[in-house]
Amino acid sequence: MSDRDFDFEPQPGLPKALPEGETLLWQGSPDSAALAREAFKANWVLGYLLVIAVWRASMAFQDGGFGQSVAVFLPYLALALAGYAVVRLLARASAKAAIYSITTHRVILRIGAALQVTWTVPFTKIVNASLSTRPITGTGTIAMELVPGQHISFLALWPHLRPGFGHGVQPAFRCIPDAAQVARILSDAAQTRVNEPVVTFTAPAAVAAE
Repeated sequence: MSDRDFDFEPQPGLPKALPEGETLLWQGSPDSAALAREAFKANWVLGYLLVIAVWRASMAFQDGGFGQSVAVFLPYLALALAGYAVVRLLARASAKAAIYSITTHRVILRIGAALQVTWTVPFTKIVNASLSTRPITGTGTIAMELVPGQHISFLALWPHLRPGFGHGVQPAFRCIPDAAQVARILSDAAQTRVNEPVVTFTAPAAVAAE
């Protein structure tokens, strides 16, 4: 695996031109709304701020009645909506900057809104891949478990990793549309690459002079 920054890209999402014999099979990016909900917890943030607003308004109602309650609630409501908007903007920036790629040899994650970094993971470094999808939208996450000894920093990869803390750091195509179809592309490509026969060439034996 490698993490390198590039001043230019010959093709969006790819750090350099693919070598001969390697083909790009798929490219995509996270759905910003799904990424905001699942990775940035936008709905939880909004809910928490609204609970604070209601609590403050209820306290004001006990002290000064309905008018005082409304006067306290409205500023807190504005702060809650502003906080929610900030989280959505961060998620949108993260989703827009990310490009996931699948080639015939590897997966590539070009991520980072402020500082772009490209992670390359050959299929030979992937032990297993797991898929989780939303039943209605089809949006989902494909997480890749790496072989022992392969480590990626949590902070360097977030939010493009498997959610939760019980599985180690696993790079992931996070919140992508049509996740099941992408998983099939990844599975077929990895299976083909891993089972690809290795051809070796040996020098011909010297022919003895008669």
